[in-house]
Amino acid sequence: MAKKQDKLWHAMDSQRTLEALETSMEQGLSGSEATARLNRYGRNELPEGKKSPAALKFVKHFNDVLIYILLVAAVIMALLGHWTDTIVIIIVAIVNAAIGFVQEHRAEQALEGIKNMLSPEAQVLRDSSPAAIEAAELVPGDIVLLNPGDRIPADLRLLSSSNLKVEESALTGESTSVEKQTEALEEDCPLGDRTNMVFSGTTVASGTGIGVAVATGGKTELGKINQSIASVEEIRTPLLQQTARFGKMVSVVIVAVAALMFGFGYGLRDYETGELLLSVIGLAVAAIPEGLPAILSIILAIGVQNMARRKAIVRNLPSVETLGAVSVICSDKTGTLTKNEMTVTSVVTSMHEYGVTGTGYAPEGEIIRDEDKEADPEQDRTLKHLLICGVTCNDSVLTEEQGEWKLQGDPTEGCLLTLAGKAQSEVTELKTRSKLPFDSEYKYMAVLSEYEGRSVIYVKGAPDRLFEMADRQADDEGETPFDADFWNGQMQAHARKGQRVIGLAMKELPEDSSPEQIDHDDLKEGLVLLGLAGIVDPPRDEVVDAIRECQNAGIEVKLITGDHKETAMAIGEQLGIGDGKHSIEGRELDNLSAEELKEAAQKYSIFARTSPQNKLQLVEALQSSGSICAMTGDGVNDAPALKRADVGVAMGIKGTEVSKDASEMVLADDNFSTIVKAVKEGRRVYDNLKKTILFILPTNGAESFLIMASILLGTMIPLTPIQILWVNMVSSVTVSLALAFERIEPGAMKRPPRNPAAPLLSGYYIFRILFVSVLLGGGTLAMNMSMLSNGYEQAVVNTVTMQTIVLAQMFHLFNCRTELGPAIRKGFFDNKAVFVVSGLLVVLQLSITYLPFMNRVFGTVPIGLPYWSFPLLMGAALFVIIELEKAVTRGIIRRRHESVAASGNGDRSAAA
Repeated sequence: MAKKQDKLWHAMDSQRTLEALETSMEQGLSGSEATARLNRYGRNELPEGKKSPAALKFVKHFNDVLIYILLVAAVIMALLGHWTDTIVIIIVAIVNAAIGFVQEHRAEQALEGIKNMLSPEAQVLRDSSPAAIEAAELVPGDIVLLNPGDRIPADLRLLSSSNLKVEESALTGESTSVEKQTEALEEDCPLGDRTNMVFSGTTVASGTGIGVAVATGGKTELGKINQSIASVEEIRTPLLQQTARFGKMVSVVIVAVAALMFGFGYGLRDYETGELLLSVIGLAVAAIPEGLPAILSIILAIGVQNMARRKAIVRNLPSVETLGAVSVICSDKTGTLTKNEMTVTSVVTSMHEYGVTGTGYAPEGEIIRDEDKEADPEQDRTLKHLLICGVTCNDSVLTEEQGEWKLQGDPTEGCLLTLAGKAQSEVTELKTRSKLPFDSEYKYMAVLSEYEGRSVIYVKGAPDRLFEMADRQADDEGETPFDADFWNGQMQAHARKGQRVIGLAMKELPEDSSPEQIDHDDLKEGLVLLGLAGIVDPPRDEVVDAIRECQNAGIEVKLITGDHKETAMAIGEQLGIGDGKHSIEGRELDNLSAEELKEAAQKYSIFARTSPQNKLQLVEALQSSGSICAMTGDGVNDAPALKRADVGVAMGIKGTEVSKDASEMVLADDNFSTIVKAVKEGRRVYDNLKKTILFILPTNGAESFLIMASILLGTMIPLTPIQILWVNMVSSVTVSLALAFERIEPGAMKRPPRNPAAPLLSGYYIFRILFVSVLLGGGTLAMNMSMLSNGYEQAVVNTVTMQTIVLAQMFHLFNCRTELGPAIRKGFFDNKAVFVVSGLLVVLQLSITYLPFMNRVFGTVPIGLPYWSFPLLMGAALFVIIELEKAVTRGIIRRRHESVAASGNGDRSAAA
């Protein structure tokens, strides 16, 4: 029994299944045997994942090499007795860790969401008697009784089925409820086609059944998904990877330069060891962009708020930026690209073909005959009877609630009600005298009604079954012999379009006949086929444009679904995904090697009949090729792939809690086009992050230049560590924050996704940072030395030095609003935040200069008005010089482009 849960139960007949599980359909398990198996297999529950204590999660946010250097500096400062500096440094480190901790959303919510899907109770057969037990006590071999509305408690092999239909869309992606049966199937039958099995966490839509439990707890298909989620390795976003590399590079440079400066000052300059240590610590603190993690988090948080206004709820901060780098979007079909509302799009009779406009359950649209005019049922007898058949032979109900149409019942029946509502004249449901409910053995439903004083039987069911039963077919003149070739051709043609086809027929009883009951024998002859209805789950209206915009932005969209190949290709072609001719199924993917899977993931755009494992494998294959992958979905089956993807995108309305908890982003409106808006916001955020870095780092560079030059020249250090921290933090958390509100760069959605392997700083960015650092640092050093040589007090020199760097950065902010464009341009006043934070910065700098409390903490002194001239002149000069540099760089780039274009034209001329 130890390995019996892993058998291919769908490929075994009922008797062999019962024998393998050592149980009986008539008696079930005995109480003692059930207890023994419970001890052997464990409770029917999903295993608990390990949870990290909140304190440990908080401490993990200190795991950054730059923070390590900062904390070492704090320890040395404490040893030297500089407690104020020590406390400020520690506060800065704690604030950075707190921001990261508050934004962490990754706990065990996805696993908890899956647990909530499990059935709390099960109806079983124990000791030959029905019994209600706690679902957690269900064991392999238990005989389980199923009724409408039941949440299925374990994976069951069906032994008996009576009109049993199960809603499996959350698990398999199948958009309609699945009709079940009991016969054995092929061994390689994919999960979605295992019609003799029902699975834990799905729901009985209609009918009854009896099954034997073959898998419980972690062995169920739901349990396997649970294990996949738990074992999926979460990958770091491109931004986090880039900042990690950047942090390591900066830390190596900082430690190396600090060591060299200490060695130089100790050996070649007459510094006291304590003073030299203080200077070197000041150098380290100056070089560390300690405000950068905080400002990155704040900018990302602003992006989160902007996305929320666009109905995209982001649950993980770095995912905001990652969206801008996405190169592939893998999308589920049902409820994501399509409405998950079945719609009749075509009707075929023996004489005419009708197109049907409008989608969803709202009865808005028209029935168009032969592509040229609206059909009128009063003028078309066959169409009228077909519509009457659809609404009378029907157990579903459509209701309108606050402008939205809601369906109670089977989606296939619901769309027939909508079809009748689109008719030019009213179609009335007839009173039913007798009914034959849909039966999986017969594959049809029939009702006895009365039409114009004559008894009529209307029949609705599987086309192939009605073809076998029909003697004649209806046409404009009355009836003609049944043409099997014509109808089989129509059925296949519509199936190739991705339509689900349903047949409708009728039988008029003799005028003197008025029965009160009907049975299946009444349909053995005299059945007249009225026609076929082609049904689809229609694409969302806005999705086609959204996909086109993705493709213009260099983003490939792939359709990954549990539906059949033909349906997937047809829907894909309508959406602009794939060519409608090429696709690959999950069972084919299962037989591919890792390299072949990687190639298939790149080659195909349509993936049909996929399992949860297939979806996860495809995401991993695409990532292994260097793609930044987003995965959309709404079902439990999507959860592992959602978690593994660089950005998992779940549906907020129709999505399961499991899919939401496994994702980084939730679409509040279930609208695929919202992803495009999110990508646009992601690209804006990344551009603004780079501008922020371009703004912040010259501050660190200028401070480092000042301190290194002071050590090399043997002069007093121009800024204390606590003053350096003030400059760094006030520049980061006030002035640079304004760049988060800059609008998207022109053409951002026309360029391809950025290369995730590209460094955070381009060659030009490195040049700009060094150029500004030397300008600002060199100019400030010259001022500093001039003031010292003229006998100014050190505290005054420090205060003026600090004001110079801060105010120069305020001017430099306007340079950084565009990477290369002129600062003063159209839209100069659009970003009001730039002017607000500049005013705030002035207030802060006046406070640190003139408030006694700030003077004591930061070692500053009040200065007279003449002392402000140099900071203002330095800032204005820096602004003008950088604008001139940008103009020169623009000219160089333009000449390069012209040269390349001329070279290209020359080549084409030569070729001609």
